[in-house]
Amino acid sequence: MSRAELVSVPLYANVFLLTSPQGRLLVDTGTVVHAPRFLGLLRSFRPDALLVTHAHPDHAGSAFLAARAGLNVLAHPLEHPSLLGQVHDLPYPAGRPGVGRLVSRVHPKVPGSALRAALPGQDVLGWEVMHLPGHTAGQIGLRRADVLIAGDAVVGGADGAHLPRAAYNHDHAQALATLKAVAALDLREIWPGHGGRLTPEQIRARAGRDG
Repeated sequence: MSRAELVSVPLYANVFLLTSPQGRLLVDTGTVVHAPRFLGLLRSFRPDALLVTHAHPDHAGSAFLAARAGLNVLAHPLEHPSLLGQVHDLPYPAGRPGVGRLVSRVHPKVPGSALRAALPGQDVLGWEVMHLPGHTAGQIGLRRADVLIAGDAVVGGADGAHLPRAAYNHDHAQALATLKAVAALDLREIWPGHGGRLTPEQIRARAGRDG
């Protein structure tokens, strides 16, 4: 990637440290259980902003710490109600919505004063925001040249690319449509929200099997 650097740190979900001539961007936070390690990243990396791909607590569980540190927290407007604690429609554990609501309620929330909109097509420190709906309605990713950070639009495994389980997706048909759209992009590598880097061939293979 020209004049840019990407580092992935697994804090249950992947956290990305993006450095470009435009600045330093942190993507996702991992779970609140990993808060001490996330605080260490805030101190050592010194990002200019945090972008949250979606509001699930394995990706946004420590976003409140970035807000406390004075950072703007960027997310799609459809994710703002969950990040603010106005809705609690967490889809896991599967089939137990009451437990999901409880898990959502006990997580610290992002104050409205720190929350900012990240809209499709917007440039965020040299990366283009892409809307990748399905897993959640407002899930976003980031693209720079032929590299895509995909959130949970796709999950990496030992045997390649996967979609999250249907029970964990806001709209599974839309999630599949998003996966097919990603497969059609001219990319060199795809970084999922969980697991290691994926190739376009792995994405196309999964899209073809699930299609």
